[in-house]
Amino acid sequence: MAIKSPVFIDIFAGCGGLSLGLMQSGWTGLFAVEHDKNAFETLSHNLVEERARYHFDWPEWFPKAPASVFDVLTHYRDKIAALEGSVDMLVGGPPCQGFSSAGKRNPADPRNRLVEAYLEFVSILKPRIVLIENVKGITSDFLENDDGTQRTNYAQRIVNSLDRDYHVSTKLIDVSAFGVPQKRHRFFIIAARRDFGFEEFAPFAQLEADRQRFLRDKGIGAVPTTSQMAISDLEIKRNGISPSRDSAGFEEIQYSGPITSYQTIMRSSGTGGIEDTRLAKHRPDIQARFAKFIELCHAEGRLNKSLSSELKASFGLKKSAIRVLDPDQPSPTITSMPDDLIHYSEPRTLTVRENARLQSFPDFFEFRGKYTTGGDRRKQEVPRFTQVANAVPPLMAEALGRMIASALIDVRATSRTNCQTAHENLIAQL
Repeated sequence: MAIKSPVFIDIFAGCGGLSLGLMQSGWTGLFAVEHDKNAFETLSHNLVEERARYHFDWPEWFPKAPASVFDVLTHYRDKIAALEGSVDMLVGGPPCQGFSSAGKRNPADPRNRLVEAYLEFVSILKPRIVLIENVKGITSDFLENDDGTQRTNYAQRIVNSLDRDYHVSTKLIDVSAFGVPQKRHRFFIIAARRDFGFEEFAPFAQLEADRQRFLRDKGIGAVPTTSQMAISDLEIKRNGISPSRDSAGFEEIQYSGPITSYQTIMRSSGTGGIEDTRLAKHRPDIQARFAKFIELCHAEGRLNKSLSSELKASFGLKKSAIRVLDPDQPSPTITSMPDDLIHYSEPRTLTVRENARLQSFPDFFEFRGKYTTGGDRRKQEVPRFTQVANAVPPLMAEALGRMIASALIDVRATSRTNCQTAHENLIAQL
């Protein structure tokens, strides 16, 4: 008899990086919740439509549309409760803007309330496993008032809430250890139901024990994977440019094929052209400035590091986050700001596709919606660059999915064996 694939639901799904990795590891997605229309358009295009390589088994009662987690809890609570016992894992990364050290850490940020909404989903659904991903900043204390007498640690609040019913494990992981060409540290929580036989489950120890086999299975050699290994096949000097297919007045990089093993993995049997290679419009003086940045950062040994104060002053710059990629190292953590990273050899910022490569999105995964946004709209919109930056790297998600699925199989097998033994003992006594 075939073993049934484990089932998950993704809350705060974004564009679908976590869901994609889980599906690639053999999981079945039931549905996802994402409120932003741009991110949901990408999710739907890649993981909901029937034509997609991987797709959710979406229930008829749940609309295939952007949805607020609060609206879902209000209108579909009974439907969610009815799924108890049929969903193995609830996953998600509550939006991290209020926690991130890359922005203004604000305990009053309304997006921090989404952590409570996630925990409410857990209490209704009662999944066997809970998987949460967030930025490192969620582990730090927030000062809740001006005199510093009241502090809140959201990570500890989550752990405390889950601890009664779940064995809870936490770890800060550098995803570059799993083949992702990016130095990206993220905080993970894995909680396993106490009444389901997970007493011996040590998820992060098992994840590390499985890591080398995972890398071999994926065809990834020695880690880390460098930026050049990830994106050298997308250099303009190799491919040339042509008019953008989706943005009038812009140009995009053409494509002639992979060079490295990582690039071949990202192609994933893709043929023909490649999407999301639209180039930014840089004025000639900006290109000249970028070329000088690249030259000086190589000379000063400041690759992957913020520009020196002297260099910024010489160009009259105030922005402090600009960095030139080091071709021989994984990239720094990518952000939602397209001009934070400059290419290691070409005087330009990166394309959406190059950022996606640094996040380990395969090339068949195509992004939708606006490319960028600005001003106050940044709080309401999730354009393509932000979708990529906010995602869980699919390679990391796939490694987690394999490990957790294996643990579920082991627990179920042990449970069946114990039930069979108990039945045999009962028969023997009759």
